Amino acid sequence: MCGRVCLSSDVTKIKLVFSIPLERPTPNIPPSWNVAPTDPHPVVRFDLRAGERRLDVMRWGPAKDIKVGFANINAKAEGIENRPAFREAFQRRRCLVPIDNFCEWKKTPMGKQPYAIMLADRRLMALAGLWETWRSPAGERLRSFAIITTTPNELCDELHNRMPVVLGPETWPRWFGEEPADARQFKAMLAPYPAEEMVCWPSAGAWAASRTTTPA
Repeated sequence: MCGRVCLSSDVTKIKLVFSIPLERPTPNIPPSWNVAPTDPHPVVRFDLRAGERRLDVMRWGPAKDIKVGFANINAKAEGIENRPAFREAFQRRRCLVPIDNFCEWKKTPMGKQPYAIMLADRRLMALAGLWETWRSPAGERLRSFAIITTTPNELCDELHNRMPVVLGPETWPRWFGEEPADARQFKAMLAPYPAEEMVCWPSAGAWAASRTTTPA
């Protein structure tokens, strides 16, 4: 499951990490320590026509109905290539969701304790995602995304039975479709990230006030 994320890194850093042309116009992306489902958030995708990566802001939740969108904020890796809600996007509209860390809650005798999870070397984390374009009931053209989840590694297993798929830089060209890859190779990427390369710690502040859980 992935129901809260943090992104405080500035736009220039995101562009440099993901090799996005600095001169490309970028929408306003204020830092947020508590990004929740249905909130706007930046995603990185490959623009086939332009032949380059770009940074776009999309709504977290990939459906026309906001209630359905909330239920589909995450997409399970298992069987994703066959699920009607995600199979076309998995083939054609893969993206990366840049974050600094994500949050999970652990049950304790004192209640639910939020934990922040990030990469041990403090690099930006790239979560595997899928994006969609649709029109709102008012006729507005919108884009939204879902985060792909998988079984947890040893670190995350102590907090939840799911974790977001984290992709290392070596996989990005294939994930975006910049390099040839087939469905079998895409599926192989949707594995738990090595636990020894991640860290977690009890958190507070904005996380503590956000105990909403959602199905993955």
